[in-house]
Amino acid sequence: MEPGLNVMVGGEAGQGVQSVGFILAKAFARGGFHVFADQDYESKVRGGHNFFRVRVSATEIAAISEEVDILLALNEESVDLHRTELAAQGIVIFDGDKAKGISGGGNVVGAPLARLAQEKGGSSVMANTVALGVALGLVGYDQETMAEAVRHHFGTGDSGEGNVRAAIAGYEYAIVELKGLLKQQLTTMGGDKRMLLNGSEAIALGAIAAGCTFMAAYPMTPATPIMELLASKSHELGPVVVQPEDEIAAMTMTIGAAFAGARAMTATSGSGFALMVEGLGLAGITETPMVTILAQRPAPAVGLPTRTEQGDLQFVLTAAPGEFPRAVLAPATVDDAFWLTIKAFNLADKYQLPVIVLTDHYLASSYATVSRFDLSKVSIDRGELLSPREIANPAEYKRHKITASGISPRALPLQGKALVVTDSDEHDEAGHLIEDADMRTQMMLKRLRKLDRLKDDITPLPLYGPDKAETTLVGWGSTYGALKEAIDTLRNEGLDANLLHLNELWPFPAQAVAQTIDRANRSLVVENNATGQLARLIRSETGIKVSGSILKFDGRPFTPAHIVHEVKKEVTQ
Repeated sequence: MEPGLNVMVGGEAGQGVQSVGFILAKAFARGGFHVFADQDYESKVRGGHNFFRVRVSATEIAAISEEVDILLALNEESVDLHRTELAAQGIVIFDGDKAKGISGGGNVVGAPLARLAQEKGGSSVMANTVALGVALGLVGYDQETMAEAVRHHFGTGDSGEGNVRAAIAGYEYAIVELKGLLKQQLTTMGGDKRMLLNGSEAIALGAIAAGCTFMAAYPMTPATPIMELLASKSHELGPVVVQPEDEIAAMTMTIGAAFAGARAMTATSGSGFALMVEGLGLAGITETPMVTILAQRPAPAVGLPTRTEQGDLQFVLTAAPGEFPRAVLAPATVDDAFWLTIKAFNLADKYQLPVIVLTDHYLASSYATVSRFDLSKVSIDRGELLSPREIANPAEYKRHKITASGISPRALPLQGKALVVTDSDEHDEAGHLIEDADMRTQMMLKRLRKLDRLKDDITPLPLYGPDKAETTLVGWGSTYGALKEAIDTLRNEGLDANLLHLNELWPFPAQAVAQTIDRANRSLVVENNATGQLARLIRSETGIKVSGSILKFDGRPFTPAHIVHEVKKEVTQ
């Protein structure tokens, strides 16, 4: 059996749940394992119930498991809430000195977490780090790798070394007092070093690799980390990051920077994007290439600000008044988030239009191990920019020249002798405001012709599983990892199934989707929303009504086990 482990850290905000979970994930990643981790937290600075799940495997994984092998309960509530999720041989670790309401024995172990933290680390607040050490000691993990991960997180000063001592104290306690309690044993695997990134970090790195030099955004969960990472690299790599007064200003500043020639983007969530849509229309009519990251969360209004959902698909397809071309991408994994962000910038420049990247809270805040990005594969396409020779000797330059492709040669303001003019009202080829009906018709058709070529650049992910199957599951965006693993489970149990997954949604790849669904006897769309938005899009674009939908809209992500259970119910009906 391949080595694997599922660890959950539970507690309330302020107890360091996220810190311990991240250090555990980092330690296993440094040891050569594949790691996937997600976090669930309430919209509170202190209090409320939070947990961080870490899944470790010798093979690649992209989803979380429902079963828990080790539960590190930093308060009594965590034991009550998650005890039923333990695997058959799972273990609960809690502070036996403090949690007097919990009866120990069997697989529920009281350990002196705060006392060991005080004695060895110097402060009882390091009890969570002791718990981390207990977990790694239970599986016999390499102690030095653990210490390196702790130092990397806390630094090498007094606090860092105190936390290292606290972790070692927990580790040694587990070795001596809990020896043999857990059958799973994990030693470091070695091999290639992988990065541990969340989706937001991958998007930010993709933007840097794509040559993004400007970002304006107003902080909003779960999109804020994109801005934070780019800002942290501003001195080293040069991107300008601005936090204006609101999302409206962020959008218009991004359009201004993009119009001037910078590769520019903004990032927000659903209600922030609602404020941006008038600006989106400005980018559409002025044919200004720019990228918007929309990190979805449950709505309407504030909804569940720290949970996940895929509720904005239909919104972004027609956001802003009127009709104009756009592209909509939805990364499937952390690795995909990096590469699709680069593609977003290339599509924006190539077709001179806004591109929307749909992520969500789950992908944005989940961590996964990924191989180092091969930057030799990064290509930059700035589209039909005028050459220096053309700009030096322009004829009468027309920014919105009518062409067969709909794409006009692009000059940048103050670049050579070309006079760049555009208008937010309808305009003629030279960019001047018009009221002429014929020119309005020509301009609308010119812009929409871009879709004819853009469609060729939109492709679904390769079909996972056989080309033809009894049951085809269809998904989009961040559900990929859970769906892929569910397909493996279903096929191992004798159910003939495959997966059609979309990470590039608009223009919609209607022909490829229709062909795949037509080959199946049953098609089930799996998505994190209440109304089956992808299923409706499939019907509107292909005329095909899918057999059914598996929907989840409680703010929590899909797990492979949940999908398998729901598919079996559909199959046996």
